Amino acid sequence: MPPESQIPTAASVKRRFATRLALFYSALFAVSGTHLPFFPVWLKAIGIDAFWIGLINALPALTRFTTLPQVTAIAEKRHAIRGGMIISVLGTAIGFAAVGLQQQPLELFLIYVLTCVMWTPTMPLTDAYALRGVARHGLDYGPLRLWGSAAFAAAALACGYLVDIIAARDLIWIIVAWAVVAVLASLLLQPLDDARHRTTGKQAGKALLRDGGFWAVIASAALIQGSHVAYYTFSAINWQLHGLSGLTIAGLWTLGVIAEIIVFALSPRFSLHPSSLMAIGGLSAVLRWIVTANEPPLALLAIAQLGHGLTFGMTIVGTMNLLVQRVPSHQIARGQGYYAACSGLLGATTSIASGAIYARIGDGLYYVMAAMAAAGALVIWSARHRLIAQPQSEASGG
Repeated sequence: MPPESQIPTAASVKRRFATRLALFYSALFAVSGTHLPFFPVWLKAIGIDAFWIGLINALPALTRFTTLPQVTAIAEKRHAIRGGMIISVLGTAIGFAAVGLQQQPLELFLIYVLTCVMWTPTMPLTDAYALRGVARHGLDYGPLRLWGSAAFAAAALACGYLVDIIAARDLIWIIVAWAVVAVLASLLLQPLDDARHRTTGKQAGKALLRDGGFWAVIASAALIQGSHVAYYTFSAINWQLHGLSGLTIAGLWTLGVIAEIIVFALSPRFSLHPSSLMAIGGLSAVLRWIVTANEPPLALLAIAQLGHGLTFGMTIVGTMNLLVQRVPSHQIARGQGYYAACSGLLGATTSIASGAIYARIGDGLYYVMAAMAAAGALVIWSARHRLIAQPQSEASGG
């Protein structure tokens, strides 16, 4: 029997869990921070034409609302969320390495399909693992998640610097390297107690899908977060047309990430109900997109960018806190899968439609995004009394 001084205390276990999860979030978002901006650059560098680039880049969104919910449900059914995370990032690293060895579009497409099947469940599984840890150890989600945002920004900036140093054909190996780091970080994650329950499988899924409050949360989140599509897709293009330099555009994006990190850091001090946080996020998005649509001067645009902390960060904090309250622990991975699927479907549809809308009305697209955000705020506010009056213990039947 180990000496009493070597027996881990609750505080040390809690600290170790938080540190290792923050490290994994950092590695995971570093993969996204290099992939999102520079994977298309690599595709172009190896000679893939625009048609195939568009098709290949649609795959993550496609798998997010097709195979992803099945993967998260299987991981939950087998009580293997942590194991699912490890397998997912390992498959992602192997997949990106295999992608890096391809140059023919069809072969690359098929291997990337398998890579996305492995990759896209990683974030919902990680959030499910984090939320279980939040409930188990009495932690706050925001301070854990902020390390992911910081790593995303740092990895994107570092990769942007390397673009001028290494050949564009080698960019894929930076993505692979971060994926390998994520695999190593996943091995450090602590096992959590199994959240076993007598209601499993199809019964658990049906019970969750019959919960109107749960649907209100994920529909509202999907609408508010989906309203960012125009910003993610067209902001850089639009700001260039308005004469802003690349450095200024990068600075504006960085402002948004900094604001997001600040909100995550301060989130433990928020006293409002999570549904109110989501409503504030949605209404802030309405204001932000209306301002952005009117070609504001740079100073006002910078202020609007700081609103990203509210429109994205506060919405995420409210959503995750509501899922902790609303979804029983033994169904949290399934709930994350449904949430990711709903967001992925709406996001993909909005992305496709926004291209046609932008071609017709340009900056007016932001008014459409404002309407989406307003709808999201209305949905969560309409369900607010139900969410407050019926906590998890009642919603789950015990």
